[in-house]
Amino acid sequence: MRTTPTAPTARPARSARRQFAATVLVLEAFVVGFATLVAFGLRVAEPRVVWGVGGAVVASLVLAAGVLGRPGGYVVGSVLQAAVVAVGVAVPMMFVVGGIFVVLWVVGLRLGGRIDAERAAREEGAAPSGADGPVG
Repeated sequence: MRTTPTAPTARPARSARRQFAATVLVLEAFVVGFATLVAFGLRVAEPRVVWGVGGAVVASLVLAAGVLGRPGGYVVGSVLQAAVVAVGVAVPMMFVVGGIFVVLWVVGLRLGGRIDAERAAREEGAAPSGADGPVG
């Protein structure tokens, strides 16, 4: 039985904005996990509270990275940025680290959006394969 070869289908380009945002959220989850260890070691609160709050923030960050493609996903990520900065109440250095992640979040959203817009403009202006070009 012979099958006719088909051209491989091109995958649509992934959104740069979504990739940047997801990367920031996942990296932030690791940092919050380590901050939870610091808070536990410094005994800033009862261990149940430290692990409960830290675990909830880590899980929320990872889940938010997964829902960025859905409506409101970026809003959830933005709200979580405030939650990470608020962890600075227990571990003061998290004010600085959280601030750095807020800057990374904003820059990632802006640059990712710009890259996506440039990709869309390039694809819109691109002619179908073989439509323009020398025949020969």
